[in-house]
Amino acid sequence: MSHRFIISGGGTGGHIFPAIAIANTIKQRESESEILFVGAKGKMEMEKVPAAGYEIVGLNISGIRRSMSLSNVLVPFKLLNALRQAFKVLREFKPDVVIGVGGFASGALVFAASIKGIPALIQEQNSFPGITNRILARRVKTICVAYNGMEKHFPEEKIVLTGNPVRKEIYASNVERDAARAHFGLSSDAFTILAVGGSLGARSINEAMAKNVNQFAAQNIQIIWQTGKGHLALAEAAVDDSFKNKVSVQEFIARMDMAYAAADVVVSRAGAIAVSELCVVKKPCILVPYPFAAEDHQTSNARVLSNVKAAILLPDNEVREKLGETVLHLKNDEGLRSEMSANIASLAKPDAADRITDEVFKLISKTA
Repeated sequence: MSHRFIISGGGTGGHIFPAIAIANTIKQRESESEILFVGAKGKMEMEKVPAAGYEIVGLNISGIRRSMSLSNVLVPFKLLNALRQAFKVLREFKPDVVIGVGGFASGALVFAASIKGIPALIQEQNSFPGITNRILARRVKTICVAYNGMEKHFPEEKIVLTGNPVRKEIYASNVERDAARAHFGLSSDAFTILAVGGSLGARSINEAMAKNVNQFAAQNIQIIWQTGKGHLALAEAAVDDSFKNKVSVQEFIARMDMAYAAADVVVSRAGAIAVSELCVVKKPCILVPYPFAAEDHQTSNARVLSNVKAAILLPDNEVREKLGETVLHLKNDEGLRSEMSANIASLAKPDAADRITDEVFKLISKTA
């Protein structure tokens, strides 16, 4: 017997890519299952989900802007309209289970499912949950989380520690370090750092890298530098011509498995999925949380790791001044790097998508 599933949420890659990983795992378990995604019109899921081979329906919904905006006046009306659309989707698709992965569309769809008595599960990627999942927590059957201590935010009896789904090409990679470095045109034996701030880039990380890149290269440190959209020219202009062979600057890195394999140390934002990937690849890292993330959840994510010496937390407003000395400290302390690598590896859950899928099918068996 095949089943029907709705996976709802999006807005960022941190929501979308775990959702696709869950869908792929459901399909592996039950190839005849039918899966429908529900997202927000105009958001990146409307492009990424069809590219992954799944159908998606978009709701007309948006969140409250943090700045004063007339559009905030329309939010309650958009929410009511999105709920109406959500009920229509549920009525027509008739899912056995609804899975929410965060974001405004997830809120409307999961709330509507709970009213209709359809079993629902939410997946919270961060150590400090967003407002949508905090509201939904009392209405769903199961809450899949990535961090310990989430009973501070959710009903303890509903919590299952699963971890965050990580892209298969990351956790299943068998790329060797030398081949990875050759992929970026770098030497096989020099200390290598990877600096990455997400697909849109991180201004503070890019400016800190621009300030230090030639100092690093002069000390035989190689750099793989993903600048993000709009920051490539800044990075290329910062690199002295004599060091071009030690620095690989790219706007976007398609083969992150190669980038992780090549690196001795990673400098990164502290989004939930980035952190989960770093745990899986066991890399010592310097985490620079985005200070304007909702509820400052990136700082919370980074602090979980720094508290157990699995990462170094470098605040956004300090990275420009302190990145150089922090990288050099890690380069010169192999014992510290080994300790951090072991500690971050202990937090990895590469089978997260399977664990979440287990919980999804448990909901079906309970209602059968």
